[in-house]
Amino acid sequence: MVGAGLAGLAAAWELEKGGVDVIVLEAGRRPGGVIVTERRDGFIVEGGPDGFLAAERDIQDLARELGVGDRLVSPLAKGSMLWTGERLEPLGEGRAAELLGIQIAGESELAQGFKTFAGGMADFVEALVASLGSAVRMNQGVTALAPAARGWRLAVTGGSTHEAEGVILAVPAWSTARFLAALGVTAGRELEEVVYHPSITVSLAYRTDQVPAGLAGTGFVVDPDAVGARHAVPLHVRACTYSSSKYPDRAPPGYALLRAFVGPGVGEGDPGAVTHAELVTILRLEGGPLWTRVFHWPRGLPRYKPGHAERVAHIRRRLALLAPLEIAGAAVDGAGVSACVRSGREAARGLIRRLAG
Repeated sequence: MVGAGLAGLAAAWELEKGGVDVIVLEAGRRPGGVIVTERRDGFIVEGGPDGFLAAERDIQDLARELGVGDRLVSPLAKGSMLWTGERLEPLGEGRAAELLGIQIAGESELAQGFKTFAGGMADFVEALVASLGSAVRMNQGVTALAPAARGWRLAVTGGSTHEAEGVILAVPAWSTARFLAALGVTAGRELEEVVYHPSITVSLAYRTDQVPAGLAGTGFVVDPDAVGARHAVPLHVRACTYSSSKYPDRAPPGYALLRAFVGPGVGEGDPGAVTHAELVTILRLEGGPLWTRVFHWPRGLPRYKPGHAERVAHIRRRLALLAPLEIAGAAVDGAGVSACVRSGREAARGLIRRLAG
């Protein structure tokens, strides 16, 4: 198993459940991929996704199988607002995601709302890692993949090697493309068409008396058409979530937690200071934040060009001619956390079938 993001961990869990011995090799220092939850002084701070669509069952089903289904929680508030450059106005269902360029589901799925975990999204990652134990090996990046007598030989950072009857690649598109091209699967180069957009998230802590009472909904997005309008508008903040109003227990009593999404054009300045100044304009905050926490994502959410599913299907047909090798994750099957879980489990089932054949 190459990669310890959500897809890789879900795939490894499915393989172990199917009686397959697994090793998960991850180049980074922590598992979970884009899932980053920090807990400090009673705050739960998300650096990546803070939840998922309740209509998508994959992550919830696996959570229950892992024994952490009781950690699932629902939002305290619903709906989003639009900052027009002058005021906050109610926003139609699903419009917020559309304005941010995020793939959205149908209205019926959106109507079911969102869910997350009581201790943050890391609850789920931690449960997966605990279930896999020593199979998850950090700081062991795979540098090369080559055919072996029975399956594959994986070269690992530091010069060591592993041999495996089957492999699942659950890594970003550019890495998957490199591995496949080295194996002569030229169709794999098509994954270089997947573009990862940079993003920055900024979490800010305040006392509740610094934040106006009665903020409606779960947050706001900025109307792109408002930029350059006659009234002062933010130049960097693209959206903001009222984290402590959206989900339970995100901040201790008497405190509030906000999370803003900032464009990469924030420059060399302090994103926390820039974000606070712009939120003061929009939300009428009083005084400075108690602290800020900035997360930089040079390669954030993937965006797919038209025909992506057909290109992936073509690659998979080519892989079927090789020793057992599957691809999974946001690079191929969708960027949402539930999509990654589904992709990983399906890849594992496919590998199990091939190993049994």
